[in-house]
Parts: sequence; C-alpha cells; structure tokens
Amino acid sequence: MKAGFIGAGKVGFTLGKYLAEGGITVTGYYSRTARSAREAAAFTGTRYYDKLAGIVKDSDTLFVTVPDGAIGEVWKGICNLPIKNKNICHCSGSISSTAFFNACEKGAYRYSIHPLYAISDKYNSYKTLKNAYFAVEGSPENLQEIINCLRSLGNKVTSIDPQKKAQYHCAAVMVSNHTVALADIGAELLTECGFSRRDAELALGPLIAGNALKIAEAGPEQALTGPVERADAGTVKSHMRILSGETKEIYRLLSKRLIAVAKRKHPERDYRDAEKELEK
Repeated sequence: MKAGFIGAGKVGFTLGKYLAEGGITVTGYYSRTARSAREAAAFTGTRYYDKLAGIVKDSDTLFVTVPDGAIGEVWKGICNLPIKNKNICHCSGSISSTAFFNACEKGAYRYSIHPLYAISDKYNSYKTLKNAYFAVEGSPENLQEIINCLRSLGNKVTSIDPQKKAQYHCAAVMVSNHTVALADIGAELLTECGFSRRDAELALGPLIAGNALKIAEAGPEQALTGPVERADAGTVKSHMRILSGETKEIYRLLSKRLIAVAKRKHPERDYRDAEKELEK
C-alpha cells in the first residue's frame, strides 16, 4: 500500500503517523491549507504536495481525511483525475463509502475505514490507536486486502453493511458523547450538594474510568452495580423524588434499560417494585 492523505487534521495526522510507524508506505499530504499539510508531512516524515494531481499519481490508496461535509467536494476534485484501480477511502463514522458515488464508473474502489476511537490529539493519539477496532465497508475487490493491512498492525477489524452506517455511528455517539452528558448531569447534582464544579468533576473521574474499564473487560452485565441491579425500589423512589424535568426523564429511561440488563444478570430477582417506581 502507498497511502496518500488529502486533509491534514487530527485524523489525517493520527492515521498517517500510525500507518508509517507500522511500516506502511505513506506518500504524503495534500490540503487546501498548505501549512497544515507541511506540518503533517514533517510529523510523519513524508512529503508535502502542493497539487492534488501529484498525490493522486504517487498513491495507490487515498485517504480523504476531511470533515464529513467536505468529502463530496474533495471527491469532485479527485474523480476527474487518473484514479483507475486506486482505493479511495474516507474515515467518517456516519457516512458510507457511497459518498464516492461514481467510483465504479471511474474504475476506482471506494471504502469507509473508521477507527472506533476518539482521536483528540493530533500529535499523540496515534500512540494508542493500536487499541482501536476498525469498521470497514466498501468495494469487494480490495476489501480483504485493506482488512488484512489493518490487522497486520494489530487492530481488530469488522466488515460492516454500508446500509447500517447510521446505526453504527449512533452506537459510538451514545457510548462516547452521551457519556459526557451524563457526567455533566452528575457534576451538576454534586454541586447542589456543596462540591465546587471542579471538585465534582474530579470526584466523578475515578468512578467513570473504573466503570468504563469494567465494561470494556467484562461487558455491561458484569459491570452493572447499584440500586437497580439490587432491585432496591426504595432508593429508586428517593432518586425519582428529588429529580425533576429533563434530568428525571433521563434517569427514568436509563434506569428502565438498566432493569433489562439486570434481569439478564439476575433472572431470579423480582424487579417489579423498581419498575413501578419508575412509572410513577
């Protein structure tokens, strides 16, 4: 593989560095912002391209690592260049490979390659990218080759149905971004108890990290603790009493889902009283 990157943001920096460190040939970077492309090229020890045609010519695989809304625009610039037999890839979690809608007509192969990972630091995220699962979908011709390439770096890879891309992305958003919303609610409740906002955030940190680790290691059922798991209807009742509005509804809906998890973990327990409290 000779991989070129069009776009030099966090994903481009991270994936390019990760591939280069793993022994994959990275040709270099092209971007509308020359400064960012030069910086990414220097970071990865590769080449800066000032022309789109140049990086297309030198690469057999092109990663379009731009914001989702710009993928179509970049494709318009690529599709009229000599791309026959080249792999055209993007790294969007929410958009399928069909973003490159007429790739087949051009003799090219289209792919979506998405790391199920929060890339937050363009200089350091590559160091832990080996822990990420990758979801891949696209043209059948070179799909297995791409999967094998990622697996050779030590990553787990799953091939998904492009029609399920929204569902896939929703799973990632609920586990990653919605956790932020829950942490914000928790910190707000602690400030009402007398914590400073920063102390509330620091206090919740080990709880969040420990629970996340347990979920990753053993799954949701084994990680579940607390009043819902114990079928403690009295505690659920006290929580429902002090909550109001949106926060109360969030608690109710999530607790109903936790009861479903708890029933799988403890099918012998009676959760009817806790369910009644959530419906009041």
